[in-house]
Amino acid sequence: MRDYPLDIHNLTANTIRGLAMDAVQKAESGHPGLPMGMADAAVVLWSRFLTFNPADPAWFNRDRFVLSAGHGSMLLYSLLHLSGYDLPLEELKHFRQWGSRTPGHPENHLTPGVETTTGPLGQGLSNAVGMAIAEKWLAARVNRPGYPVVDHRTFVIASDGDMMEGISHEVSSLAGHLGLGKLHVLYDDNHITIDGRTSLAFSEDVLKRFEAYGWHAVRVDGQDPLAVAEALEAAEAETERPSLIACRTTIGYGSPNKANTAKAHGEPLGVEEVRLSKEKLGLPVDVDFYVPEASRTLLRAAAESGATAQAAWDEMFGRFSETYHDEANLFKAMLADDFDVSLDLDELFEPSQSMATRSASGTILNAIAPEYASLLGGSGDLTPSNKTDLKGEKDLTADDFRGRYIRFGVREHAMGGIMNGMALHGGIRPYGGTFLVFSDYMRPAIRLAAIMELDVIYVFTHDSIGVGEDGPTHQPVEHLMALRAIPGLTVIRPADPTETAAAWLAALESHSGPTALILTRQNLPDLDTTVGQALLGGYVLQEAGDGEVEPRAIVIGTGSELQLAVQARELLQADGIATRVVSMPSWELFEAQDAAYKESVLPAAVRARVSVEAGITDGWQTYVGLDGASVGLNRFGASAPYKIIFEELGITAEAVAEAVRTILARDPA
Repeated sequence: MRDYPLDIHNLTANTIRGLAMDAVQKAESGHPGLPMGMADAAVVLWSRFLTFNPADPAWFNRDRFVLSAGHGSMLLYSLLHLSGYDLPLEELKHFRQWGSRTPGHPENHLTPGVETTTGPLGQGLSNAVGMAIAEKWLAARVNRPGYPVVDHRTFVIASDGDMMEGISHEVSSLAGHLGLGKLHVLYDDNHITIDGRTSLAFSEDVLKRFEAYGWHAVRVDGQDPLAVAEALEAAEAETERPSLIACRTTIGYGSPNKANTAKAHGEPLGVEEVRLSKEKLGLPVDVDFYVPEASRTLLRAAAESGATAQAAWDEMFGRFSETYHDEANLFKAMLADDFDVSLDLDELFEPSQSMATRSASGTILNAIAPEYASLLGGSGDLTPSNKTDLKGEKDLTADDFRGRYIRFGVREHAMGGIMNGMALHGGIRPYGGTFLVFSDYMRPAIRLAAIMELDVIYVFTHDSIGVGEDGPTHQPVEHLMALRAIPGLTVIRPADPTETAAAWLAALESHSGPTALILTRQNLPDLDTTVGQALLGGYVLQEAGDGEVEPRAIVIGTGSELQLAVQARELLQADGIATRVVSMPSWELFEAQDAAYKESVLPAAVRARVSVEAGITDGWQTYVGLDGASVGLNRFGASAPYKIIFEELGITAEAVAEAVRTILARDPA
């Protein structure tokens, strides 16, 4: 770093500070403090260590940069603009405005060069761990001697808030355990949060904490570019451990009256303070969004180096493709997520076999995995219960990263964020299992997966009061509806092995968002379902009668309660009430069908409709209508054998049949 041009560095860092102040002031909203404090460290990182190419933001072997402290988004937008990404200065002037590519927190689908959507603290760091796992796993499986096809690093800027959030503990523990030596975190250790000094609530020794996790951890002056560079060089030299560089910075650096105070964190500095800050930093006080051409020099040079690196990589990959033709084609398929999956259910399952859908899922997963090379997943320490392990495959460990199964440990928060990072990285279709009741631990990550339209698969087992003796703490009753409430998440609750196969196929065929598979602990009967119909989300399982018999009533069931719908139909048919049974494993897949199909399944003329599902009933009004009814559970469960719980809480075929009779008694026509 002896040749590092400190004069140009200082100009570039101060330009970023000026852009952050001006954008936040113009928007009358935002967080100027972090960009002003971390500008020096960020410029060093982007100019000397980060490999990137603005001309091709999606180049596979680029380094990944994650701004986990997403509230400091103007730091990232300024870096992207100065580096030559397709983010004109005009976009910075429209920070936080409708239709701009500079939203309040970074969004990966909106702004070129943004790797992940961040803002909820700790999630970006967890994504970065997932990216680092993905890089190391793909490198272990793809690279050959002389051909480092997968060879890049993951860099993070994190904040005090990231360090406080519980998810950061989980992911950092696992990162150390797995020895992610290409993961480097710059921690903006500025001692300020919204409430004031971090000492109000945060007094641990962060470096010792990370050392205990198995990290390389050092502290530097974050405003000293040479010290930051030296720390990054040491981090890159450390190949066995992830690195934490605690950068002691001053939040709002350059502001005469608000630096090092909470006032610099999450609000505009004010017109007069902006003027005083520019004066102190040597920026023209009468020019907004000032960008001297010289301030682009450092970062544009780094971009040119990245383009050169990409050209060299492209040439090397061409030689790799000639030498290792099959391996190269497989790698391309992994990056494109392009695999054909076929399932022979007659071979996998015995006719009329009674089976828990979690067990059916495990059988199907193991049939799919050999054909789907990018499938990589694990469980939150519930492998025997979730049935998520891959038979004959090794675990992924620090000593052997070729393994295809991740032991996430009791870390559901981490698992959710890490799976998002693996999906964002590319080349991996991630899945992860836990009990449905613990989806609450993963909800922030699930929500972000939906926002980012990531193809993540959640295997949620033990899906209802069917959990039985473990009692209400482990019996999800509100979770199905809570997941269905997340826009963009496809929720599928299959009723038997065939519908479970359809659920897996739907999940793998989806390329527009995450999928949650909702699976039983208890055995269920084979209900003569079909894959093709189940893929429609809702379909007629049993008609009201032979020929042209029109139904007087419709009973809708999902998962383990579909059998109750079938049994209720038998009771109603015996009473002369022509009843149709509709299986609806997925509301989202059903809503994707056209109006004519939906009308054919749920004709508007049939107003006597009853749903049955062992969970809260709010939401079923969409399908049963104002005249219909829902048999469900608007309370918590109980501890007892599951058959007794269903009986005692009124989730029975008799209750469904009686609900239909009650509706028809009100309107016998």
